[in-house]
Amino acid sequence: MSVVKVKCPVCGSENVSKNGTSKVGKQQYICNNKQCHKSSFILDYTYNACKPEVKNKIIPMTLNGSGIRDISRVLKISTTTVMNCIKKRKIYKICKY
Repeated sequence: MSVVKVKCPVCGSENVSKNGTSKVGKQQYICNNKQCHKSSFILDYTYNACKPEVKNKIIPMTLNGSGIRDISRVLKISTTTVMNCIKKRKIYKICKY
């Protein structure tokens, strides 16, 4: 039997407890650190777009001049996911000529 140390992806705390399962049967965890704002997380996501490290790469790629189709092709996610992440972060500017 092997033991896996589970850490919160936001704060890195090992003060984590199990929090049931998702709809597809994956184990969910919850961080017990009071300063952490993350409610629950999963260690192995089914889709690439759900992974926090993938979503954190979208903004720097956008700021470096990569297009939406280029980002979706490199990260293997849909263009709709890239657009929703950019809109949610509000880094785009509306140009008026």
